[in-house]
Amino acid sequence: MLRARFGDTWRIGVKGEDGDVVTELDLAAERIVLGRLREAFPQDRVWSEEAGVLAGAADRTWLVDPLDGSNNVAIGLPTYAVGIGLCVAGAPVLGVVHEPHTGATWHAVRGGGTYGRGGRLGADGEGPVLAAGPVPASVHVPAAETLPPDVAVPASSPRLVVAWTQGHSVRKDDALAEALRVALERRTRRVLALWAPLLGWSMLARGTIDGFVGYCAEAVDFPPGALLALEAGCEFRTLEGGPFRVGFAGPDTTRCFVAGRPGVLDRLVALTREAVGAAVG
Repeated sequence: MLRARFGDTWRIGVKGEDGDVVTELDLAAERIVLGRLREAFPQDRVWSEEAGVLAGAADRTWLVDPLDGSNNVAIGLPTYAVGIGLCVAGAPVLGVVHEPHTGATWHAVRGGGTYGRGGRLGADGEGPVLAAGPVPASVHVPAAETLPPDVAVPASSPRLVVAWTQGHSVRKDDALAEALRVALERRTRRVLALWAPLLGWSMLARGTIDGFVGYCAEAVDFPPGALLALEAGCEFRTLEGGPFRVGFAGPDTTRCFVAGRPGVLDRLVALTREAVGAAVG
């Protein structure tokens, strides 16, 4: 349905104080997903991006993002996905991400691995293809992109490709968000701010990017996407490098994290730890 109606004309609205958008496609896709979930699992609680909470057993919560990437769709950019997850006692046990424009679907089951086109995805496969060597010395960083003076920039940096996401509630003048973004732009090969984090999670699980950094990430799409990465062998830390538990404790929980495969995670954490120190120190 989403792919078929992508080129149509439909209404676009603004929701909440943060200026996020919602389209007719969001609502139409949500009706389809919620109808099928309620029919199959009538006793379970559902937490959906647009409809909010549908009452049910609190220990089993379905999370639904019927159109992750609404802001992209609103401007005609076909970068979006559908995400569904199931959390039991707050822990994700099932995650599904579907990309309508390509027809690709990825799914993960707790303890059972992550699967997509070509079979099982895992850290024992080919892994990220773009993490190699230092950034060329000829790369120019504009003065406006400089880090705070007390953050050192090494002469050579890993050529990592990472995804970035931040919540809609993050202010444009948030010092920590700015420090993280600038650090990533300066010291990685490329930063993908897709405005559709579920696609970032599928890319991390497939090994086509090296890591994912999130700052106050949105609640509904995080558990299903993160489970794809976990079951593909990726690890998670806080921005400062401490343990990070992937779960769902409600929309007000702060989700600030670094995710990546074991071989690159330490490099990403070193970068985010320095940015945090510069912003709050």
